Order: sequence, then structure tokens, then C-alpha cells
Amino acid sequence: MAEFTMELNDDQKQVRDWIHGFAADVMRPAAAEWDEREETPWPVIQEAAKVGIYSLDFYAQQFFDPTGLGIPMAMEELFWGDAGIALSIVGTGLAAIGVVANGTEEQIGTWIPQMYGTPDDVKVAAFCSSEPDAGSDVGSMRTRAVYDQAKDEWVLNGTKTWATNGGIANVHIVVAVVDPELGTKGHASFIVPPGTPGLSQGQKFKKHGIRASHTAEVVLEDVRVPGNCLLGGKEKLDERLARARERARSGGGERVKNAAMATFEASRPAVGAMAVGTARAAYEVALDYAKTRTQFGRPIIDNQGVAFQLADMRTQIDAARLLVWRASWMAVAGRPFESAEGSMSKLFASEVSKKVTAQAVQILGGNGYTREYPVERMHRDSAIYTIFEGTSEIQRLVIARTISGMPIR
Repeated sequence: MAEFTMELNDDQKQVRDWIHGFAADVMRPAAAEWDEREETPWPVIQEAAKVGIYSLDFYAQQFFDPTGLGIPMAMEELFWGDAGIALSIVGTGLAAIGVVANGTEEQIGTWIPQMYGTPDDVKVAAFCSSEPDAGSDVGSMRTRAVYDQAKDEWVLNGTKTWATNGGIANVHIVVAVVDPELGTKGHASFIVPPGTPGLSQGQKFKKHGIRASHTAEVVLEDVRVPGNCLLGGKEKLDERLARARERARSGGGERVKNAAMATFEASRPAVGAMAVGTARAAYEVALDYAKTRTQFGRPIIDNQGVAFQLADMRTQIDAARLLVWRASWMAVAGRPFESAEGSMSKLFASEVSKKVTAQAVQILGGNGYTREYPVERMHRDSAIYTIFEGTSEIQRLVIARTISGMPIR
């Protein structure tokens, strides 16, 4: 077990500086263009693949960092560069986490490389969980998966929404209901291979922020996937469903996680790190501006009204980072989130990002409201952190239930 430390080691610093250089030299110069175009920045993703940032090996190295800080460190630097482009680069990771969390070794080895492709032919993947009537309320999921025993195939029908890379992905990971009577315990995840008939892109969303990241509906109409595309395999699913049925009958027993929640639990501190990166970027712009912008014959940072805002911004960013690092370390050290520390990190960091980017716009005044300065884009981008992978309200509910032990509704 790695001891907790707030000091990065030399290897981590080297990786951090390498990612920071890519974010500064490649992502930032392209950020405004791809935000305006509202398209997937394929050339930037390809550059990330060529240098090794967009690759299975890179994320594996960071994921297996014994301190737990590899992923949050990488996320913070990438999202410091630009949130929309960064999400296009890391969006595949959510699907990959879904496979790692629920799949067999064979599935991991077969499908994750296909999610990334090669530097000369980059691919992306999509994790499809949310639905038009089932976002935070995963118990209302309607997408169904029915097993055709004669053909050893699963037949999927339904509509997914808010899917990053949805419809353009090479591989889609789809969460579906296999036993409606079990509620969230009756869910399972499926791999939909490239070119599978019946899967199509629905509406592509025109968003307030993170506009360089493709977000769309995914429509599933009699989509047939082989039996070995059920993550974890049918034997494991049958055992899990049997335990859930027994628990439902007895009113107790062991807790059974559903497939979507296993993915989200693993990724929430990483989302917090994304929020920290965006907040830090906006703070740095505001700090530089306040030191060089003069009004009434002196830099505006000489005014306490501005200086105190910057002091609060920096304090909140550092506090958010510490919560993210604590949760990440606890996860790798096998420490249980007895007070929902993972949700705490995501909640606090996302709220800080919204607040800090708004303060940055205010410090820049009229300039901050224009697209000539990046804080306007950062402010729009930050809004997503309090929404996706569990809204702030859902995080508070998770925390409240955890610390009280009560079924708060």
C-alpha cells in the first residue's frame, strides 16, 4: 500500500510536465477553433496518439500508479489545456473503464485496443448508459437485452442519450436491462462491435460548453451481438442475478452492484480532477490579467475586491485538488469510501470550477464576456461538471445516505 503524500515523485513530475507541454502547445492553440466548429478534433486526437497520450498504454500506466495520483494528475493537465478537446481525448476512457470493471481478461484484451485504434488510424469508443427518461434515475432504464439461446446472441432495443462519441465510436458499451423485476440489479453491460447492424446515431446535441466533444443519442433497433459480448459472461451474470433474486426474497443479503454504477464509482474522482484543471486555467488567466490590467493608474490586483477574489479562487482550487487526491489514493489503497469521499471530491471540485470560472469572467470585466479571451469558454465548459456522471444533487444524496445510513429520498 502506497503511503499518502502531497509531493509528486520525479517520474510523476516528468509525466505531468510532458502532458502540460502538449496541452499548452497543441491543445490551447486549437481550442477556440474546435469550440466554434463543434466537431470532434480528429487532428488533435491523432497528435495525442502519435506522442502516446491517446493510447491504452498511457492510461494503463497512469491507472496503475501505486499512489493513485496518475489519472487525476493527467486529467487536470489535459483539462487545463481545453475541456472540450480533452474530453474528446479521454472520452474513450469511460468505455474502457466499463470493460475493465465488468469484463473478462479476454474481453479486455480483445476490445480495448479496438477502442483506441492506432496513431495512423485513431478510433474512439462510447459508454451508453443515460436515456431520455433515465439519467440520474437509472432504475427507469428502458433499453432491453433479451437472450436468444438458439443463436447464443443478445438482442438490444432502446435509445441512449448524452453519449460521448455516441454513433461515431468504433466500439459502443451499452448498459441494458436483462431482468426488469430486479430494478438496477437487473442491468448488464454489452459490447457492440464496429459495424453492427441496427445501431445508429440519433440526435447530435448542440451544447452550451465542451463543444469540441461529440455528444449524441444512440438508437438500438434489434441490435444482435454475440453471447461473448456480454461483459463478464453469462455464467457470471446468472450467478449475480440469482443472488439478487435471493436477496429480494429474503430482504437482505449481500449488496450487488449494477454495471453502470461500477463504472461511475471508478471515474468520479477523475471528473473532479477535470474540474480542477478548468478552474486552474481560468484562475491563471484572471491572475495574469489582474497583474497587467491598469485602472486609475494602478494594476487592478492592487484593489482588495480583486485580490481577495483571487485568494479565494486559489484556496478553493487547492482544496478541491486535495479532495480529489485523497479519494484517488483511497481507491488504490483499497480504503472504503465510508463517507462517500469519491462523491465528495466530484461534488466540491465541480462546484468550485463553476464558481472560479465565473469569478474569472468578472475579473476580466467586459473582456471576460467576449470570445477574445478564453475564460468565457472555460465558464461555459465548467457547467458540465455539476451535471454529468452524477449531478451535484445526486452527489449530495449519495453523501447524505452514506453518512447517515438512512434511505434519504
